[in-house]
Amino acid sequence: MSAADTDPRPETPAGAGPEAGSEALRVLHRVFGYDSFRGSQQEIIDHVVAGGDALVLMPTGGGKSLCYQIPALVRKGVGVVVSPLIALMQDQVDALRALGVRAGFLNSTQDLDERRLVEAEFLAGELDLLYLAPERLRVESTVRLLERGTISLFAIDEAHCVAQWGHDFRPDYLALSALHERWPDVPRIALTATATEATHAEIASRLRLQDARHFVASFDRPNIQYRIAPKNDPKRQLLHLLRAEHAGDAGIVYCLSRASVEKTAEFLVKNGVEALPYHAGLDPRTRAANQARFLREEGMVMVATIAFGMGIDKPDVRFVAHLDLPKSVEGYYQETGRAGRDGLPSTAWLAYGLQDVVQQRKMIDTSEGDDAHRRRLGAHVDAMLALCETVECRRVQLLAYFGEKSGPCGNCDTCLTPAESWDGTVPAQKLLSTVVRLKRERNQKFGAGQITDILLGKKTAKVIQFDHDALSVFGIGTELREAEWRSVARQLLAQGLIAVEGDYGTLVLTEDSAEVLGGRRSVMLRREPEKAAVAKPARAEKKGRAVPVDLPDEAVPVFESLRAWRAATAKEQGVPAYVVFHDATLREIAVRAPATLAELGTVSGVGENKLAKYGEQILETLGTE
Repeated sequence: MSAADTDPRPETPAGAGPEAGSEALRVLHRVFGYDSFRGSQQEIIDHVVAGGDALVLMPTGGGKSLCYQIPALVRKGVGVVVSPLIALMQDQVDALRALGVRAGFLNSTQDLDERRLVEAEFLAGELDLLYLAPERLRVESTVRLLERGTISLFAIDEAHCVAQWGHDFRPDYLALSALHERWPDVPRIALTATATEATHAEIASRLRLQDARHFVASFDRPNIQYRIAPKNDPKRQLLHLLRAEHAGDAGIVYCLSRASVEKTAEFLVKNGVEALPYHAGLDPRTRAANQARFLREEGMVMVATIAFGMGIDKPDVRFVAHLDLPKSVEGYYQETGRAGRDGLPSTAWLAYGLQDVVQQRKMIDTSEGDDAHRRRLGAHVDAMLALCETVECRRVQLLAYFGEKSGPCGNCDTCLTPAESWDGTVPAQKLLSTVVRLKRERNQKFGAGQITDILLGKKTAKVIQFDHDALSVFGIGTELREAEWRSVARQLLAQGLIAVEGDYGTLVLTEDSAEVLGGRRSVMLRREPEKAAVAKPARAEKKGRAVPVDLPDEAVPVFESLRAWRAATAKEQGVPAYVVFHDATLREIAVRAPATLAELGTVSGVGENKLAKYGEQILETLGTE
């Protein structure tokens, strides 16, 4: 992972040097248990430690949090972290406290006594990090509190929330530009896991970070396998995916509507999958309880609308599935990025069909905002459709959306089972001609289903009722199957050669349709492979639980014992399992089988505090093998 530095100033800012860097490295090892930084982490950390402002674009799982946590531990004072994730602040603080970091938060979930205690700790210099929701900074008493303390830095997490037309826009983020005015000498670091070039520029402008150093890491997540399948009974398709590849794994399933969330979660539970629903229509207590179970219990599947997910720091999410077309590539990237934060193989799977295109177009037509806003929404959907319909590498297309060039990845469905492109001009003309005949001869408009029946020559009750078997186009499309005609209609919609209209999703011509009908424009279409690509990880099942890949056979029972110990410890402490240790750390312990505390202390992810807290218990667990 490399940083693209857009700041014209000297590479090493005043005050930075090897001493600051070595102190940051000591903190990394002592507190977090790691021996070296990844990618551009050290460059970012050294810059902020020296007092410089930074705007950081780094993918989920890339280690963004260390970029402000370590400077806060090295610099004098308290690091103030602005985060929109009130529901997750307790877990974030618990994770830091488990490392021996003095952390606290102030938000609306606390009572007066709890807030006063944290405020007193802040003023006494007894905190290293203080988490705040952005709306707290609009409260004058909070501002006065901060002015009375010593602040080491401001970290603005999830900085894309400042983008006014973004999918996670938060109005309170607009006021954060005032931080620099009140505290001009305190460095600011804004961070996000996803941003197009336009969103990047908007973040810099709205937060007044144009003169900051900009660090843009690669958006590639090579451990995630991207797959997009034609929609055909999506709940059944999802169940097959989970049973065949992700039995017992934690994962997230995204649906567009609340009703779909409820039905899908119920379907999975009935079929033996531990699943929970999450959407804005549930009462807050139920949402909080379901989120807590997902974070704290292993192997849980969360079925949710996009209301769920931002800031979910669960490293062992093995799959993210979409049962409906996402509204934008940016949203899709951010949602799929919640899989595989630990760097282990993970799946991003999407079921996509004609009705998704119709639904998205209708939502745009009825959306609030002016014509320019609707055009922006349309452009987002068009980019998402292009990703779905591409015959090229999915990852190449995905990274290109963020301005990053790459070569074929060899680990997506189009690389593993390449799709063919074929000349669909004649089928396109037949479908468009059917739309024309219905309008001209019957003054009627119908959806893709009826048009497909006409082309296939099906004498359904509806065809007979409207005398459609008398049309000259009746039965002229028998060279294609029904699923293939649905694919033709979907791709013509994606290419803007037909459009949908009204509440019933009827098909109508566009300005470009005449070019095709007149033979002046050819139409290339994607032909779906006979069998969707499935690259199964080498895993075995044990009591319904998935066993991690790449573990030697002799290490598997050791890993399972360690995971059982972790689960019991996490339950006793009331924290998510990953707060105790990540899977990657347990895997390394299982493989290396350290016999002493000193040996255990050399394992990645075992810092001083965790070694002192859990070391003897781990050695005892290993000794039982």
